[in-house]
Amino acid sequence: MTLKDEWDRLDPETRQWLLENPGCVMLPRTVTARIKQHSVGLIETDNHGQLMLSREDLDFIREKART
Repeated sequence: MTLKDEWDRLDPETRQWLLENPGCVMLPRTVTARIKQHSVGLIETDNHGQLMLSREDLDFIREKART
């Protein structure tokens, strides 16, 4: 799963949170839960229910934030 693949399925609040926090590498459980709710792919989380973003995800978010 990459955020680029899931972006159009995410709700507006989740997309806005990601754009406002482009440097966040570890997503909070609440944001992760919203992503999992709308995702069609498998999302692996840590023991705390958090999602760690890849370099590709971070670059994608930063690019989206600039446009």
